[in-house]
Order: sequence, then structure tokens, then C-alpha cells
Amino acid sequence: MNKNKFPKGFLWGASTSAYQVEGAAYEDGKKKSQQDILNEEYYNKYGFATAEIASDHYHHYKEDIALMKEMGFTTYRFSISWSRVFPDGVGEVNLKGIEFYHNLIDELLANGIEPIVTIYHYDLPWALIEKYNGWLNRQIVSDFEYYARYIITEFKDKVKYWTTINEQSIIVQYWTKKNYIPEELRSDDQLRYQANHYMNLAHAIACKLVHEIVPGGMVGSAIGYSPVYPLSSRAEDVMAAQNANDLHNTYYLDIYFKGIYTKSAMTYLESNGLAPIIEPGDMELIKEGESDFLALNYYLSECAKACSNDGQRRFMGVNITGVKGAIDGFERQPGFYQMCKNPNLDTNDWDWPIDPTGLEYILRDIYTRYNKPLMITENGLGAYDEFTSDGKIHDLYRIDYLRNHIKSVKKAIDYGVEVIAYCPWSAIDLLSTTNGVKKRYGLVYVDRTDEDAKECKRIRKDSFHWYKKVIESNGENLD
Repeated sequence: MNKNKFPKGFLWGASTSAYQVEGAAYEDGKKKSQQDILNEEYYNKYGFATAEIASDHYHHYKEDIALMKEMGFTTYRFSISWSRVFPDGVGEVNLKGIEFYHNLIDELLANGIEPIVTIYHYDLPWALIEKYNGWLNRQIVSDFEYYARYIITEFKDKVKYWTTINEQSIIVQYWTKKNYIPEELRSDDQLRYQANHYMNLAHAIACKLVHEIVPGGMVGSAIGYSPVYPLSSRAEDVMAAQNANDLHNTYYLDIYFKGIYTKSAMTYLESNGLAPIIEPGDMELIKEGESDFLALNYYLSECAKACSNDGQRRFMGVNITGVKGAIDGFERQPGFYQMCKNPNLDTNDWDWPIDPTGLEYILRDIYTRYNKPLMITENGLGAYDEFTSDGKIHDLYRIDYLRNHIKSVKKAIDYGVEVIAYCPWSAIDLLSTTNGVKKRYGLVYVDRTDEDAKECKRIRKDSFHWYKKVIESNGENLD
């Protein structure tokens, strides 16, 4: 074992997504996405910032890439906004929109930074919501292929690594936060798994397109993934944790690497009227779209206990306030499992358990199951950062979080796991999906508030300087 440095050629960088960082929501031909609409709703209800300006990366991308270069990035994971390229979802391409992504990718390559492109990260064109409710309608599969084929063809000579759809499992869990769902359809939980099935078809199509179009291209999903621990060593709790893992995790990964739905999870869905309708030829298509690697978005672990057959089904709650303990409930699948608080772990202010060991656990477990390369495309600590009187941001809590998770990645590598890249969330401060800009993740501070976008000035945090040393030493210097 080499217990110090990471493998030669290991990719170090960070991540963002289009609607959370770009801004320019209605500039240069771009039209609304569902996330523009959802964030307008959060603004009206909670006062959180909209996506209209976000971190204004659209106008600051050269400055941001210069900061990435200064940190020593060798990769950057970002997404392309579907509605910036095709404002109406399909039809005529928006030339100004595609020009922006050419400029962005060219700037990355000129600075020695390998792009990792996510094709879809929550921001479905609003036109497709208005036309047929987006991911709730099978037509989305054809329209996604139209978009993906164009994007992959356009950048086939510039982009090697592609991720398809960001966090399908999270979209299922928090479907009204990651999708615009009409009020009258929100109680129909079968539609969560039907939409996921359409995403699996879209993912398979994108994988096939990358393999057909991109010379030497590699493609996989970016999945939100958490290990599930039993609350106790009681057999009933251990069984509940296995049930939760089957429905939360392997139900998605078995599709990517085996082309099948996990039998135990599908049995539960079928017995409860939740299973997707699968048309002839669907599973054959899914089998043809095998992934080359898996990208993991890891923030937390989960805990499960036994659950009786009576009572109501519910999905995971959220903490809007940023006050510990304010989460509005845990997932409950009657007769299968009940999620609960892990008494052995501390949490951040939004009730997300902090568990670096869980990252080593999932890397080793997934690699044992599927024997495919892995990369980390999100991992980070959302926190209230203070801009101090000395003009700095002393985010030692973020350094501590990232240091411990990087150590876990290295432990997994030492035990034989093939890890390609580490890209924490996020390169710069950005718009949190449901918590505005006050919940900060970035290595670079963006000087704005939910109420006032100001000039979005960039300021290096302490974590910026620390991460630079980590990259310079290829993971050896974590002090």
C-alpha cells in the first residue's frame, strides 16, 4: 500500500451545476427551466434567492477558471443547461447558448483542466413541463435523446468524461424539489418510479450515444448515494437496513451495470402499486446502455429500523431553516423500513449526518459488487460562512470535513478500489437547491446574499488555500 499519495494521474477538481451557478437565466436566448420556476416559488415563500443571477458564472467564467487553475484543478465537473441550448426543449438550437459552452470548455482545456460534463442536472426546459409534464410523460425519452445527441456530437472532440442524469435516486425521494409536479399529481407515488424508469431509458440512450460518437469516451451516471446502517443489531433492524439499501441504492445501480431492477425492491413496489409500467423492448434498451464508471455524490449516511405494516407511507423530509433538529420527518415504507436519526453521528445545521467512514464503505462495497471505476462528483459541507472584518473566510470546519473524506477515499484506494477523481461540492459558492445562497459549499466565497446579488465578488476562503496544497502534493499534504 502507498499510504501517502494518490495514484499518478488522479483527477482533482470540484463541481457545480448550471442553474445553481450560471445565472443569466433569461439572457442570450435562454428560456425558463423548471428550476427557474421552483426557485421563484422558494423566493416568494422563504425569501431564498432565485436562479436569475445565482453566482453569475455566465459572466465570470474566465475568472472562475483562473481560480480553478490557481488551485491546481486537473478536472472540473459541471452541467449543461438544456434550456440554454434548446430553449423550447427541442427544435432550433440557441447559438449563443452553445457558444457559451464552447467558450467554457475551451477555457478549461487551455488551462489544463479536464471537463466532466453532466448532460442533465434537474433543469428541464419549462416548455416541456407546459407541453406534457416533463419526466411524467414517456415523450421525454425522445426529447432527451434529441438534446443529448446534439450535445454529445457537438463536444465529442473536447470531452472524454460524461455523466448522464444527476441523482436519479434523489429525484425520486424529493421529487417536488427536483421537478415541477402539478399539485393534483403529487399524491400519486407510482409516478415517482415511472419517471425514474423514463430516466433509465434516457440514461441508456445517452450511454449508447457516447460509445457511438465520442472517440475513447467514458460515460456513467452521477448518483446520490448513502450507505444505510441498521439502528441496532436486532435482526429486524438489520433486515430493514437491507430493505432500505435495496430500494434506495441497488435498485438504481443494478440498472446501470446489470440491466435489471433489483428483485426485492421491485417486489415491494409491485405489491404496493408503485412499480413502473415497462413496455416491450425497454429492458433490452437498458441492457444495451451499460455504464463505464459510476460517479458518486456523497454527503451523508442513513439509518433504518424495523417498520410495522400499518400507518402511512412517507418520503424523506427536509430542513428548510438550517436549525439542527428542524427536519420535518423521516421516510417510512410500511412493512419494509423506517428511516431514523443515527444516534452515533453528529449532523450539520441542516440535519445531514457527517460520516467520512461511510464514503470508504460505499466505495469498497460498490466496487466489490460491480468492479467498475468510480469517481466522486459531489462531497461537501453546507454551512453558514462568516465574512470577517479581516476580509477573509476562515472555514476550518469545511477543511476538517473535506480532509476526513479525502482520507476515506485514500483508504478505499489502498484496498484496491479504482477511483478516478475527487470533485467536492462546490468549486464556488452557489445557489442551494432548497436553501438559497446562505447555505454555502464553495471553496471560493461569492459575495452576495439572498436579498442582494451585489457584484458577486470572488474571495478565496481558507479552504481554497488548503485544497491547493492538497492538490500540489497529490493528496499527501492534508494538514
